[in-house]
Amino acid sequence: MNDRVTTLPSADYGYGISQEQRHKVLRNTYWLLALSLLPTVLGAWIGVATGITQSLRGGVGLIVFLGGAFGFMYAIEKTKRSAAGVPVLLAFTFFMGLMLSRMIGMVLGFKNGSELIMTAFAGTAGVFFVMASLASVIKRDLSGMGKWLFVGAMVLMVGAIINVFVGSSAGMMAISVAAIGIFSAYMLYDLKQILDGGETNYISATLALYLDIFNVFQSLLALLGIMGGERD
Repeated sequence: MNDRVTTLPSADYGYGISQEQRHKVLRNTYWLLALSLLPTVLGAWIGVATGITQSLRGGVGLIVFLGGAFGFMYAIEKTKRSAAGVPVLLAFTFFMGLMLSRMIGMVLGFKNGSELIMTAFAGTAGVFFVMASLASVIKRDLSGMGKWLFVGAMVLMVGAIINVFVGSSAGMMAISVAAIGIFSAYMLYDLKQILDGGETNYISATLALYLDIFNVFQSLLALLGIMGGERD
């Protein structure tokens, strides 16, 4: 769930880059981010239609998810300055959609499952809009937030791993609420880094924002499923 912690900004900060270059990075990031949602939807649809991820429960599912996610992120980091960067990123988003399909399938089992998914999607879009708006008007340097968000994400990841084995609904709710807060703040931080010239590679920027959006959506969906799922 919280693999976002490995996408802290790289050391190639370029705070001296021009405004035109910053806007180019932001524009390319938004285009690639929109494109990355297509493989995610495809992966989720295939996962739900085939049930391929239904057997990935408990520790096995955790190992497959974390192993695949960290492996892909390592590959993205290594290829982000080459022609292979975009295809590797899109393959990663397909994998993430596939991993998300198990939760989506469970939510679709509710009578109001489709409505819950649309609500989670709308809520995530709303969070992104608010954070993008804030990032464009806040003049203060937010780079100092990074270390605190990193610590928060690490604690959250440990809690989520423990709860995989405990299986507590209350624990899942608490983790989901915390994740929405932390990754919404990460969204603001990552957008501000692009606008301030702190992130100059649009593939890295897309990866960071994608993980923010993925975690907010997944957490909202889990929360809505626990609190608002209606059984037949």
